[in-house]
Amino acid sequence: MSLNMEQISVKRKNGLLLVVGIMLFASTLRVPLTSIGSLVPIIRDTLGVSNTIIGLVSTLPLLAFAFVSPFVPKIASRMGMERTIFLSMVILGLGIVIRSITGISTLFIGTILIGISISFGNVLLPSLIKMNFPFKVGLMTGFYALFKSVFGALASGLSVPISKIDSFGWQGALGIWVILVIISLFIWYSQVKNPVPKPELESDQKKTNMWTSFTAWQVTLFMGLQSLMYYTCLTWLPDILQFHGYSSSQAGWILSLMLFALIPVNFLIPVIADKMKNQKILGALTGAVFLLGTIGLFSANIVLITISVILIGIGCGSGYSLSMMFFTLRTKNGYEASELSGMAQSFGYFLAALGPILFGGLHDLIGSWITPLFMLLFIAMIIFITGVLAGRKVMINN
Repeated sequence: MSLNMEQISVKRKNGLLLVVGIMLFASTLRVPLTSIGSLVPIIRDTLGVSNTIIGLVSTLPLLAFAFVSPFVPKIASRMGMERTIFLSMVILGLGIVIRSITGISTLFIGTILIGISISFGNVLLPSLIKMNFPFKVGLMTGFYALFKSVFGALASGLSVPISKIDSFGWQGALGIWVILVIISLFIWYSQVKNPVPKPELESDQKKTNMWTSFTAWQVTLFMGLQSLMYYTCLTWLPDILQFHGYSSSQAGWILSLMLFALIPVNFLIPVIADKMKNQKILGALTGAVFLLGTIGLFSANIVLITISVILIGIGCGSGYSLSMMFFTLRTKNGYEASELSGMAQSFGYFLAALGPILFGGLHDLIGSWITPLFMLLFIAMIIFITGVLAGRKVMINN
């Protein structure tokens, strides 16, 4: 009882700082990835490297997510969640600074450090929310996803304008975001000094084997396939649009429409999901909008294309937010949530890394985007099925 009273006292004292810290940390998780996208041609020409080499800059973080995520819960269990998150922020800031130094080796080293640090945030934030806000999981997850998406979109749009400021260049445009990390570190330090006391849950945690749970695999497949859709469309949608006759500038604006369409959905889906008896309808709708959006990409009609990218954006926003909610809704405590998050994001981001490669490889093999689009239709149907299965109110040990 005394432990519970102490927990309540600490949570009340640090409640506001914890909320601000979570939102600031969330804001840093997509910025390092989206800020580099529009700068790739400039970086490639400046460093004099091939498209294949510069393409690794986008692939390395996803591979880091895949290989690092399974180990994150164990590291956090030993070090403490607050301290682990703080150190991951330090690594993130270091990675941003190193990546901003001119040179291909520093670009890769910094990118790897960024991928490792973001892996910790991706895995731990859902479980941190479950541990500290058990009765407001949907609202907090919605705000977390919203901040992550908004800052990611801002970084994507501001990179080129910032790079054109005197003496900034692409290095300054990438490095300036370390300021956001420093602010996050300053706010988060209070959590390191006053960590939330941990309840005795280790015995429950040891009894749960995520890798043998049918429910865990349903959530994992849903997480992985929706990530594959997002990163495949992010990579190849401009090329598909140019194949239909749109200019590179038009294709860029249409892609941004997809990114902005997912922002409100990122916030709304967790709030709605938290109030529902089960999430089967939301899982089915996610697959359905992916399916309808992909069908529209077969056409060159501007109206159909516009509707399609909006639907795909809605699917991406819904799929990601629903995955984050499954980590908390299908587990009994924060430790289980981090274990499921680690498993799902490890396998999920491995699929996400393969998606653009397979999609582009099919195009190179056949010489048309039609067959790759049929591949996306097939994936959308599987998302529909796994969304319904994962949406059932079945806990992780079943």
